[in-house]
Amino acid sequence: MSLRDWFWIIFLGAIWGCSFIFNAVLIREIGPLWVTSLRVAIGALGCWVVMAALRKPVPRDPRLWLQIGLLGIIAYAIPFALFPLAQAHLASGIAAIINALTPMMTAIISHVWIGGEKASPTKIAGVAIGFVGAAILVSPALSGGGASQLWAVAACLGATLCYAVSLNITRSFSQVEPTALATIALTGAAIVAVPIAFLVEGAPVMMRAESYGAALAIGLMSTTFTFQVMYRILPRVGATNFATTTFIAPISALILGVTVLGETILPVQIAGMLVIFFGLLFIDGRIRQIWRKAPAS
Repeated sequence: MSLRDWFWIIFLGAIWGCSFIFNAVLIREIGPLWVTSLRVAIGALGCWVVMAALRKPVPRDPRLWLQIGLLGIIAYAIPFALFPLAQAHLASGIAAIINALTPMMTAIISHVWIGGEKASPTKIAGVAIGFVGAAILVSPALSGGGASQLWAVAACLGATLCYAVSLNITRSFSQVEPTALATIALTGAAIVAVPIAFLVEGAPVMMRAESYGAALAIGLMSTTFTFQVMYRILPRVGATNFATTTFIAPISALILGVTVLGETILPVQIAGMLVIFFGLLFIDGRIRQIWRKAPAS
């Protein structure tokens, strides 16, 4: 991949890492289903504003609307709900490790997907190294222990499976304009998520100004903006490479915790960051290029 593509992957991963802070603020006043619903609903509204501002045509094919709407349910409505629901009964460190399985899950799904990316030994090694780095990064949290319900682990694994499947499904919509693709997908997710949140958790009540700020930030910055970028670069970089954003997000969350919440970075966590970046070099193919040039030199 080009340096420009890596910049966007790292930048998007960093923004998605900020979502941990926004979720923590919102969960004080509303349930996890409403956190999900507000994110996709505000994100969808933001995308419609972008559509209007850029004067992008709205697809008129009902079948296309249904297909992309279903993609939004798989990609956003389901996994965005599974993780906060699971974390009520699952240690946060374990949930973070399971989320870091997304690139590995994507590589496996892509390998067997019709027309998908075939995983090379180097790419598989990079994914494995990245997962080890993520495990090192959250190892201090794991050492603290915590309840781990089997169904919660299965829910997190289901979320990573949703991400992997949706990234591969998105390839079939490469001819759809990216702005419209993001808008319709998030709209489909909101149409499903909001009524379910009403039925299960009732009407949301937010009294704090920071909750409204967090809702706008996670909806507009972590969703509208990032997904507008995602659907533009995904066809170019491929599903497996793009899934490495889940390796970047924990680093962003850790740094944000230090600067905003006053937390400390442990040496083991710095080691985890370095291992993750080494894994990214494997996935990118740069390590293989260096090895090939070495004998010649």
